[in-house]
Amino acid sequence: NASTSLLRVEKIRWNFCSQPLAIEHLSPDTSEGSSKEDDLSDMIEDIFHDDPIISNSSKPGPRTADSGGKRSSSQVQGRKCCPVYLGGSSAPLGIGTNISPRTCDQLRCTACDFKVVTIDDYEWDKSCDYLFFRNNMPDLNKLKGKLLKRRGGRAYACQCTWRSIQDLTDLKGDQQIRWVCGRH
Repeated sequence: NASTSLLRVEKIRWNFCSQPLAIEHLSPDTSEGSSKEDDLSDMIEDIFHDDPIISNSSKPGPRTADSGGKRSSSQVQGRKCCPVYLGGSSAPLGIGTNISPRTCDQLRCTACDFKVVTIDDYEWDKSCDYLFFRNNMPDLNKLKGKLLKRRGGRAYACQCTWRSIQDLTDLKGDQQIRWVCGRH
C-alpha cells in the first residue's frame, strides 16, 4: 500500500542519503498505486545496486491477477558492462568487465534515447556534424555517404554523438559521450 511504500522510501533516505529526497509528489493515485510504488522501489534498487549483474525489475513486466505483480524468471536478471568499453573491429564484442575487456554491443544514448550504431572497418568523415546524424539516423544508406574505409576501426554513432575508434577505450575517459550499456 501507499503508506508502506513511503515508509520504505523514508527509511532508505534516512540510511543512505545525505540530502533529503523530494518525495512529496510521489503519492500514488488510487488507480495505479501499485505500479508507481513498484516503479519507485525498482528505481531505488537500481541506484543502490549498480553492479554488472542487476535486476531488470525497472522494466515493467506483464501483470496478471494470479501473478501478484511478480515477474517471470526470464526478466529477473540482466547483465550490463562495467566498465563500458569502445574499441576497433579487432576488439571482441560482448559484456565488458575489468577482467574481460570487451566492447559493448548494446550501447544506448541517454541524451537522444537512440541505440548506438556500430560499423566495423569504417570511420566517420571529418565533415560530419550534428545535423547530419540528426537527419539521417538510423538509415544506414544515408549514413554511408560520410563513412571512410579504415581497417581495424569501428564507427560509432547515435543521433547526437559520433566517434571513430581504433583501440580499446574505456568510455569513462570521454566525458562528452552519454552512452550507457543497454544490458545484455
